[in-house]
Order: sequence, then C-alpha cells, then structure tokens
Amino acid sequence: MRKILLHCAFIIVALLTASCGITKEMKYADMYSQQPTSIMIMPPINQTSFVDAKLIYFSSLYRPLCERGYYVFSPYMTMEMLQNESAYDAEPFLNGDLKIFNQVLGADAALFTVIKKWKKATVGSSINVDVEYILRSTTTGQTLYHREGELKLDLSVKTGFGGIGGFIADAALSKLNQGLTDKIEAGRLCNFFTLNDMPVGKYHNEFGKDKNVKLDKKSTVKTKVAPMHFYQPEKGLKNSNRINAEVEKLKSAN
Repeated sequence: MRKILLHCAFIIVALLTASCGITKEMKYADMYSQQPTSIMIMPPINQTSFVDAKLIYFSSLYRPLCERGYYVFSPYMTMEMLQNESAYDAEPFLNGDLKIFNQVLGADAALFTVIKKWKKATVGSSINVDVEYILRSTTTGQTLYHREGELKLDLSVKTGFGGIGGFIADAALSKLNQGLTDKIEAGRLCNFFTLNDMPVGKYHNEFGKDKNVKLDKKSTVKTKVAPMHFYQPEKGLKNSNRINAEVEKLKSAN
C-alpha cells in the first residue's frame, strides 16, 4: 500500500512540475553553456508577398538584441559585406557552416529570421505578422535559441458613439488608422514579445541571474495587441494624432 501511495505521489509531483513549466536554463541549455556575447544579424528570409519586408524588418532587430545585453554587429555593415561576397540571401547559411562569420567578424552567433506572414488584413483593421527566430552558434553550428512569434496588431478604433452612425464611424476610422500605421510597427512588437524570454547577454545587468526564471514549453508565442498611442475613449484625447483629431470632429458635430 505504501509503495502505491509513493508511486501516486511521484506522479502527482511530476504532473505539477510539468504544469509549472521549465526554467530558462533548461529550455536554452546550450545558450547558457556557450554564452555568446556577439551576434550577427542575417538578412531575413522573406516568404511573404510583401517584397519590402526583408529590408525593412532587417533594421528592426538591432535594438532588441542590444537591449538583451549583446554586442550586435551593424546590420548595414553586415548587409554590405554579404552583398560584396554575393551572399545577400541567408537561405544557404540557415543549415550551413557558419565558421566563416566567426573567423572574419568574430561573431559568436548568427540570428536568422524567417518572415512567414506580414500583411494588413482585408477584413477588419489589423496587421498580422508571423516570424520565426533561429539563433545558431558560429563555432559549433548548434541552435542556441529557437522561437516563433505570431502577432496581431489590432488597429480598430472605438469612438464610443452608438447606433449605425457609431458603427460607420468606427469602421471608417479603423481603416484610416490601419492605413496610417507603418507595417514595421507590427514587426517591432513581434520582436519585443517573442524575444523577451531570450537569456540576457554579458552586457545586461541581469546576466547570469535569469537561469531559474520560469518559462512555458511552447516554442510559439501568439499575441494580440493594440498600440497605446491610438484613440482610447476611457483615457481621453491625450494624443494629437490624426485619428484623435477625426474623433474630435465627430464629437463636436454631435
């Protein structure tokens, strides 16, 4: 009987542990063991019909990686170097040997991004992006970090007006809001929400202190956000952008 109880207790503990997730060190063990300090950003692999996504998104990755405590090589310098070597596309390197980048630049790791979706929704007012992030060691070739981010940037505007007039106003202003919003905003937010569980680097004040942070086991993060600088009735018209100006006109008309 005692053995049965002990066995049941073991199963319960195991289930509770699994439900609590895992530590950051467990999830990204290779990253902690190799401790890369410098990262080279590879040109994004664009699988969408948005032809400018590759160049626009490329520059958005520099800041979030720096903020995570890594030395990041200038994307423009990297791009120029790759173009000179006729290696503008990152696809051949995704599963290839990366030692050349360690030897020439001294980069410890290379970050690959695969843009799977990036478009403004035709129905509704949103920008939807799906980006896969792969960080590989330039010395061992191992994948140190792998995560995918799916983000929906909700650009709908709620004026607070009732009836059919309010519905039409909401729809018109939502479309205007969508048209005025640069697609790069969704990319930046995707970077923020997806990379926030990456172990911090040597130049971050929390370096070495985040090993026991609890994470879920999911490799894909799905997020829906609404930017704070757009019109929010409950917070008033604190920002003087075009959307708020249009809403102000509607309020004055009533």
